[in-house]
Amino acid sequence: MRAVVVEAARALPMVREVPAPSAPAAGVVVRVMATGLCRSDWHAWAGHDDDVSFPHVPGHELAGVVSEVGAGVQRWKVGDRVTVPFVCGCGECEWCLAGAAQVCPHQEQPGFTHWGSFAEQVALHAADTNLVAVPASVDFATAASLGCRFATAYRALVARARLAEDEWVTVVGAGGVGLSAVMVARALGARVVAVDRHAAALAVASSLGAEHTLLADGRDVPAAVVELTGGGTHVAVDAVGSEQTCADAIHSLRRRGRHVQVGLLPPVDGLPRVPMARVIGWELDVLGSHGMAAVDYPGMMELIEQGRLQPQRLVERTVGLDEAAGMLPTFDRATVAGMTMIDPRA
Repeated sequence: MRAVVVEAARALPMVREVPAPSAPAAGVVVRVMATGLCRSDWHAWAGHDDDVSFPHVPGHELAGVVSEVGAGVQRWKVGDRVTVPFVCGCGECEWCLAGAAQVCPHQEQPGFTHWGSFAEQVALHAADTNLVAVPASVDFATAASLGCRFATAYRALVARARLAEDEWVTVVGAGGVGLSAVMVARALGARVVAVDRHAAALAVASSLGAEHTLLADGRDVPAAVVELTGGGTHVAVDAVGSEQTCADAIHSLRRRGRHVQVGLLPPVDGLPRVPMARVIGWELDVLGSHGMAAVDYPGMMELIEQGRLQPQRLVERTVGLDEAAGMLPTFDRATVAGMTMIDPRA
């Protein structure tokens, strides 16, 4: 099969022929119909993730059709339309059995712990725990967009921050996950301030319902948020993952607010720096959010079928494997206002 292969950290990705995968026990092989290009894939390419070994095939947001079923799989058959969370639980530990596969200590992650979906086919483990059926009314690109950014934003606001109607939320970063957060927040009846470095991304955030947008052009973002919201927001989301964006999000909160860290935060001088004095003094809640388990997908999928959530509006463009390989090394600096999807058949 054709796949995007990275030979070493920060090496130039190349599209080449590699052996097709076989279905593992209790797992499946999926023929990839759509897969997302995400900042997390850039982190893997850059060598920021200890789980990645090279040579490597990236890709963790995917949807497709089951093409092979391994021994022991009960719920799935060849031809089923499926997607999968980017965190795949083992299906046997106490966290998986409690419906919290996103924190499984034995988790697999396509595109990180094993070869991913920037390919014509991908192997997935513990299919009965991790696969999610894709209704015929939901296209593959929309389904693939759920696996990391949209599902993460949904769970971050619904389950972690418990965002309520009429609360203010600051979303720092208007890329795929940030725009997803804007859409989800508005569906929950919250009021949104969106922050980004790029005017085009903020225009999309505004079209999705952000009440205020702030261009991060050197201004004091927290001070602007405090002024706009009359004291700071109830919830803040760092959808980028940098020292500056994390600090801006936390300092945008009102006292006893809730911060959700979604963007991966690379260490600076050994440890990521977070403004803990503010966290302690204002009794802020700092919450991590790491995807969403398959068992939690039905509620989100129902809202999509009803049209209350429209993740397809976040897909900005679709490219083939060759173009995706060229985009990956510079994706941390991309000015994409939305999601880039890959069609391996193109």
